[in-house]
Formats: sequence, C-alpha cells, structure tokens
Amino acid sequence: MLTEERFSIILHVLQDKHSVTVQQLCDILGASESTVRRDLQTLDAQGRLNRVHGGATLANNRFIAAEETMTNKEAQAVSQKADIGAAATQLIRPEDFVYIDAGSTTLQLVKCLSGSALHAAYVTNGIAHARILAQKGCQVYVLAGQVRPSTEAIVGAGAMANLQRYHFTKAFMGANGVTLGDGFTTPDVEEAELKNTALNRAMETWFLIDDSKFDKVYAAVICPLIEGSIFTNHLPNEKYRQYTLVKESDVK
Repeated sequence: MLTEERFSIILHVLQDKHSVTVQQLCDILGASESTVRRDLQTLDAQGRLNRVHGGATLANNRFIAAEETMTNKEAQAVSQKADIGAAATQLIRPEDFVYIDAGSTTLQLVKCLSGSALHAAYVTNGIAHARILAQKGCQVYVLAGQVRPSTEAIVGAGAMANLQRYHFTKAFMGANGVTLGDGFTTPDVEEAELKNTALNRAMETWFLIDDSKFDKVYAAVICPLIEGSIFTNHLPNEKYRQYTLVKESDVK
C-alpha cells in the first residue's frame, strides 16, 4: 500500500472514531508498528492529526490533550472524591465480581471499602488499587500489561487480552471529562480502549466523576453518555439525567 493511501485511511478512521490506537491501525492497514508510528509522526508534523501516547486523535484544538500525574490528581477535589468513593461502596454486594478502573476517584472507592463489600472479588488495572485491595484481604486479580508511569495504570495488548476472560457484575470507571455530546473522554487512546473493553464486559457500569470534570472534552472517547451511569458529588446540569442514570453523593 502506498504511503498516501495509508494516510487517507488513517485520516478517514479518525474522522469516524475521533481517536485510534497504533495497534488498531496496524490491523486496519496490515502494516508494521514502525510504519504506522512513522506515518503518524509525518501526519502530526503536517498538522493533520494529533499524535498522542499509543496512537492519534483528530487535529481539533477544543480537545484537552495533556494529562496530570496520579500524584497531582490525588491532591485535587479531595473531599469530593472521598464522598463519591464512600457513597459508591454501598453499590457493592458480597456476591459481586467487580472491575475497578485505575484513577484517583476509583482509588477513593477502594480506600473506603468495608464490611460486606470486602467479600466481593475484584479485578483492576490500577497498581495502587491492587495493593490496597490486597492489604484489606480482598480477593483481587491484576491485569497483565505495561504500566503507564503518569497514571499508574496497566494498559496494552496483555491487559486487553486478560479482560476477555472475565464477565463483571459491576464496573467502576474513571474519566477525565464528560459532556452531553461527546460522552466520557480521557487523554490517552490506549486507556480509552481498555476502559471501553472493560465496561462492555460488565452488566452495570458506573463512572465516578467529581463535578469539576463536567463539560470538559479530552482527546480519546471512552463511550457515549448512554453507556455508563454517573456517580458524582454534585450534578451541575440536570440535562445529563435525560441520557443516563445519575447519583449524587451530596444528596441525602
């Protein structure tokens, strides 16, 4: 396949999906990883897409591309995240098989687990999450794959393959932004793909999102709004209830 043909296909995929991973492009193009990465580098230099960790996104300035470290995230909206985490634990039953996504708000959920929720079984791609679950004596499984230093999340082909082995009764997910039109989003395309795979393996999905994340759009789409319920400390716009179930921790 000629270079310009690959460029055309890559840009067409981005117009349709808004974000794409290197591995997805390898499969679509029948090309090697080195060829795809070289193509993305060229298209990024031409301003025709945004090259990001693990793939590419549309060249659209309204997307937030940067991502803060896990340490910085844990220091933000601390009380709000703690309230969400504590309230969300009430959704977990001892017979549940639960997926817990990496993230600072889902970490608060893990820290707040107590009572009968400790008897549920857990799968996670969060390094800190797995450690605390183990310390609490929970039955916990960790996905195999590569650890992203910035988010301490396990990603990659190994993690994706591991997820195919499970069916979850509940999944508790993180997201960096959520809007009515763009749904749940995150900066990293590999993490977005993993999150989407996890929620599609779950009977019930909850996104744990503090109120500062509403009306923010990041580069990679996780899923539309209708595919996940929201657990937040405060809902700033009642229109969200028209698309999905919303629970608020500050409503008694």
